[in-house]
Amino acid sequence: MRYYTADRLITGDRDGCIRYGGVLVDGRVIRWAGPDREVPPGLRRKSEHVALGPLTLLPGLIDSHVHLALDGAPGAMDRMRTASDSELYALMLRNAGELLSAGVTTARDLGAPGDLGVRVRDAVHAGLAPGPGLVVSGAPLTVPEGHCWFMGGAHAGEQALRQAVREQARAGVDLVKVMATGGALTRRSAPWQAQFTQEELTATVDEATRAGLAVAAHAHGTEGIAAALRAGVHTIEHCSFLDESGAITPDAGLVRRIAAQGVHVCPTISARFTARRDRLDPRRLPALSVLYQEGVSIVAGTDAGTDGASPHAYVEGLIGMARLGMPPSEVLAAATSRAARALRVETLTGRIAPGLRADLVAVEGDPTHDVTALRELRLVVARGQEIRSPCPLPAPAERTRCATAAVPGTRWAGGAGPGGHDGCAGTDRLGPCVPYGPCSRAPSPLHRPRRRCRHGPSPQRTRTPRPRPASALAPRPRRPGRSAGLRPVHPGRRPGRRPSSGARPGTRARTRLSCSASTLVVTPVSTRVRVASTEP
Repeated sequence: MRYYTADRLITGDRDGCIRYGGVLVDGRVIRWAGPDREVPPGLRRKSEHVALGPLTLLPGLIDSHVHLALDGAPGAMDRMRTASDSELYALMLRNAGELLSAGVTTARDLGAPGDLGVRVRDAVHAGLAPGPGLVVSGAPLTVPEGHCWFMGGAHAGEQALRQAVREQARAGVDLVKVMATGGALTRRSAPWQAQFTQEELTATVDEATRAGLAVAAHAHGTEGIAAALRAGVHTIEHCSFLDESGAITPDAGLVRRIAAQGVHVCPTISARFTARRDRLDPRRLPALSVLYQEGVSIVAGTDAGTDGASPHAYVEGLIGMARLGMPPSEVLAAATSRAARALRVETLTGRIAPGLRADLVAVEGDPTHDVTALRELRLVVARGQEIRSPCPLPAPAERTRCATAAVPGTRWAGGAGPGGHDGCAGTDRLGPCVPYGPCSRAPSPLHRPRRRCRHGPSPQRTRTPRPRPASALAPRPRRPGRSAGLRPVHPGRRPGRRPSSGARPGTRARTRLSCSASTLVVTPVSTRVRVASTEP
């Protein structure tokens, strides 16, 4: 067990921020969480203490909209169309690792060719590759030649859509995604136009509900958003209210209906928006501010993998949501507890509470007042395992040697690099460790414990020495025969020094005779004596 303590603890419940809180992790789950002064003493003694000091500990982050089969660079969709399944599988595993290193411990993949999403989800869950817990759909359902038709989900007619839903349910998907409108990344597809009739969307949702699956609807135009809402989808992706001119014109009445029905909306704000926020035409700003003001349930998602939305830039999307008017505390809820409810995993993760999965992140600063604090990621714990995260390297003048004395039974976080506590040359599951700063700034506990540090332990990790039994403290008995025999002194050597192993000229090995009734044993003696002349 490990016991994490920090100056601020955000559990994701209505408790707000707990000063000087602690979280006890037992295997893959959380066993206890609350104020440090209230932790049961017995559990504290049995656990390894990880003191995070001035950091803020909060639930692992959730990205509700990702595409692991896309690489995030311009032309990502074209490269996916020409790649083989094995290449896409390797890319998806790499992107999953990048999401995890950015603090995303749960993600929802909304579209990959064939059954690749299910295969990647199962590989990560089995521990074969690092990555967040995944909720995956199959190939998005679309019309022939419609948005993302090349992923293999193109169908026409109610019966064909029902059959496609049944096939995906048998394949083991967690939800169904349907393209209610066109998309910008597919040629000859208009994002503002609806793709399915109302009857087709209703049939899709009805068949998915029978199979126990949620439905996520991709919808940019107002007509497609309204049709998806009438069909009873569980989440609406993008929800842009885009018209034919490219302007964003939210329908106030439709927004209020979305809020009244409790449908979750993922506006997919990513680093692409945050980088050009100040250069955008006001008529093309996302409808997030209008949705939030009307009380719509907003969840965080970045559309990671599409052009300009890299998987490791998840936090930039949260910063963009804050710049559009959402308070920092609401942004955190959209990225944790509320997103878990939208993904139907609220009984597994999204909060720090006993019995839930041990998904944690630690950052510098207070993200409830400034979302940019999430950039200073110092710790990621996914399903109880510590994962490496980026850690800035301070200037050489700031780096100091740790003067902590070595204590038996303690460990430090990382390999014994050439700089001791000043740096780390070890590696972990995601690649080379990133050196961290001076010990006075609380060295990062991100690296897996590998070996003892020759310069002393990390002040963050301490283990209470176990009491030694009385038998271990008693003097050891001398071996029989150790004091028998002569201990000669060679010429030119001080008494007490052992002679060299090689025999000198004029010396011979001395033996000891041990006689019994039936045997004669000649035992060599390790020491040597000088041969004395017997002549008168």
